[in-house]
Amino acid sequence: MAKIGSVMTPVGRKALLLGSGELGKEVAIELQRYGVEVVACDKYANAPAMQIAHRCHVFNMLDGAKLREIIELEKPDHIIPEVEAIATPVLKELEAEGYNVTPTANAAWLTMNREGIRRLAAEELGVTTSPYRFASDYEEFKKAVEEIGIPCVVKPIMSSSGHGQSVIKTADDIENSWKIAQEGGRAGAGRVIVEGFVKFDYEITLLTVRSCSGTTYCAPVGHIQIDGDYRYSWQPQPMTDKALASAQEIAKKVTDALGGYGIFGVELFIKGDEVIFSEVSPRPHDTGMVTMISQDMSEFALHARALLGLPVPAIRFYGPSASRAVVVEGDTDKIEMDNLEEVLAEEGVQMRIFGKPEIKGHRRMAVILATDETVEAAREKAERAYNKLKVNVLPR
Repeated sequence: MAKIGSVMTPVGRKALLLGSGELGKEVAIELQRYGVEVVACDKYANAPAMQIAHRCHVFNMLDGAKLREIIELEKPDHIIPEVEAIATPVLKELEAEGYNVTPTANAAWLTMNREGIRRLAAEELGVTTSPYRFASDYEEFKKAVEEIGIPCVVKPIMSSSGHGQSVIKTADDIENSWKIAQEGGRAGAGRVIVEGFVKFDYEITLLTVRSCSGTTYCAPVGHIQIDGDYRYSWQPQPMTDKALASAQEIAKKVTDALGGYGIFGVELFIKGDEVIFSEVSPRPHDTGMVTMISQDMSEFALHARALLGLPVPAIRFYGPSASRAVVVEGDTDKIEMDNLEEVLAEEGVQMRIFGKPEIKGHRRMAVILATDETVEAAREKAERAYNKLKVNVLPR
């Protein structure tokens, strides 16, 4: 029988978040609804989840020795990776020693870099993907581009939110694309993936939940990315029955191979009835923030419930909904979200301000959520609210 004891006592549950951004913050909130003690970790102080956690630690999570030290100090019941930049070999060691990693240490290891998950999907599971090559140096990279052909997409094997990603449209782009990939990787310069350019009608995130109840799917999330970074998402993305069934089949095959309990963001390209696998995150997905208004249990609530070993018998979908990311540019630790009375004046509009302490370059700082009778109306409503928002970027 599943049980949770009094918080911060020997009979309570303790969860350690490895990554404390806006997604981790929502997971922390949902865990606390069940009376779970939350310890938030990240590479910088005052990260969003740290602001509401019971306790926090600031350190480089790629430092395996420090990662082990913190985990052995805290002795959590649940270790929950929320970012890719973690010393995953240490997680595999700790899992073998009896620690519980969400969904599994192997899933975190395979999906931390694009090479692991792409080889699993394409070479072991036989799932359709775009053509690809990997390269470790510039000479290998030029050869990979020649073999894949132009246009093609280049990404560091370790990055997120579009960092280091570019599209090679002509031969003149090759050198700069390599430079972008080397500067944008989560662990610094290193190996890259070159992918064939897929002509698709649209792309989706299929949020897939593995729990003690089995496998459950959220309604497909459509989205638009700019430079690899999410800007808009909506739910449900219209699909043919055949395409949806194929998407669910691929998602189940991949997530079953990864194992464990929790939510997975399975990214897929759709062309007609054809479904092509792109990537998977063994954690809540940024495009899935729309579920904070569209469902009775958001992706964060589903993740918390599943990883705690609790059942997810069904997901109630409320209706067409949309999200609009608020990305701010500048170099400051003083940001004001202004004109909020106008932003939130229209019925069916909500907003989440993440509370990130500073910006250096560009950073996602908030999200606007909307619901309406149709997806198109919800997207338009979210955009109207976004256009009313004023962001004051003040000097340091």
